[in-house]
Amino acid sequence: MSITPQEALQRTIEHREIFHDEMLHLMRMIMQGELSPVMTAAILTGLRVKKETIGEISAAAQVMREFSNKVHVADRQHLVDIVGTGGDGANTFNISTCSVFVIAAAGGKVSKHGGRSVSSKSGSADAMEALGVNIQLSPEQIARSIAEVGIGFMFAPNHHPAMKNVAPVRKELGVRTIFNILGPLTNPASAPNILMGVFHEDLVGIQVRALQRLGAEHAIVVYGRDGLDEISLGASTLVGELKDGVVREYQIHPEDFGIQMVGTRAFRVDNAEQSKAMLMGILQGEQGPARDIVCLNAGAALYAANVASSIEDGLQRARAAIDSGAALQKLQDLVALTRQLAA
Repeated sequence: MSITPQEALQRTIEHREIFHDEMLHLMRMIMQGELSPVMTAAILTGLRVKKETIGEISAAAQVMREFSNKVHVADRQHLVDIVGTGGDGANTFNISTCSVFVIAAAGGKVSKHGGRSVSSKSGSADAMEALGVNIQLSPEQIARSIAEVGIGFMFAPNHHPAMKNVAPVRKELGVRTIFNILGPLTNPASAPNILMGVFHEDLVGIQVRALQRLGAEHAIVVYGRDGLDEISLGASTLVGELKDGVVREYQIHPEDFGIQMVGTRAFRVDNAEQSKAMLMGILQGEQGPARDIVCLNAGAALYAANVASSIEDGLQRARAAIDSGAALQKLQDLVALTRQLAA
């Protein structure tokens, strides 16, 4: 079912939904650069003002996946992505990036999809580079990295070349658009499991249901009530969980896990180097709230990956992975392998 860009724009103005097949058609036109920058900007803004529906988001994500450079992972058991939409403005150290090494050390496999800083001081790609990881790998090399180390970092611009058609529009608009919430839905390795942080509480229910439509197996979407796009230590966290085809929504609190509450200021950094220092301290066994927030998020990802039977079980496994030195070893292994592959 085709729809003209003008018809689509009119729908958004009238706060009416663009249906699935229409959205597929529209999104393909956008990704192929067939719309003018003015029309692209108008539609993106119209969708944002209207508020994107689950159907529109899942259709748009489906098209982004079609146009992506994929990573083919042979064994996808326990494969998980841990990703945030960003845009929470909290300027925390790279919690999910640190968690990657803990997850892999505890028996998960991580296909981490990320880019450079959006609103934070250090994006996941910035953090990986600061740690010495080569992020410019081919899809085949990333698949090998996942098989050998249990971690593959997929630098988003390398996997979504069609995004170049909308990049100038997004940059000039300077406001959030549907693309801010599509990135975490478009893992190039098709990870069946995911821990996703979002920047607004309304997105918890929306994103978990979009993941359901996109065929995810075990998905956990979280929003810290203090605004964090991670499981927070400063407030309760809203959770949307998809498991066995069923969506449940609930809240968790740090004290449920015997963890002391602490505000996000404890995790703030000004640049990638500060983030690296904090991350290395955790992997080297330093105690404190930074370790707690990483272990809790890694624990939830281990539960999403079906390595752990619950978040609590995942938390214990995460702590053990750090204390044994295995998490630090995973970082060293990833640095060594990605440098060897680049040579």
